[in-house]
Amino acid sequence: MIQHRPLKVGVFVCDCGLNIAGYVDTDEVARFAEGLPDVAAVVRNRYTCADPGQNEIKRAIAEHQLDRIVIASCTPKIHEPTFRTCAEEAGLNPYLVEMANIREHCSWVHMQDRSGATKKAKDLVRSAVERA
Repeated sequence: MIQHRPLKVGVFVCDCGLNIAGYVDTDEVARFAEGLPDVAAVVRNRYTCADPGQNEIKRAIAEHQLDRIVIASCTPKIHEPTFRTCAEEAGLNPYLVEMANIREHCSWVHMQDRSGATKKAKDLVRSAVERA
């Protein structure tokens, strides 16, 4: 019988400067992610796509022996290749990266409703963790 060890998912919540954090409570999203099943690490960054953010992802993959990662940030159209390459450089299969687009789908479309944007961001993060 094959035994599987529990998954270890890392969630990386990006502020995107004020593009996300100006309209979504990213602290609350990160705290929410900590309570999700299989989540072993949660990191919040100002700019996850920048070199320091990518280095934080690589460090967390190694430190927590992460199996999967979820990036809660901007559009995958621009940065999905960035994060897949980052994961691969850290020794993780690049196809075990999920993205939650909390910039275009939450902060930019709900600028007048911070609590609604935050709630939606938590839903998108939860969904991405489930996909992972």
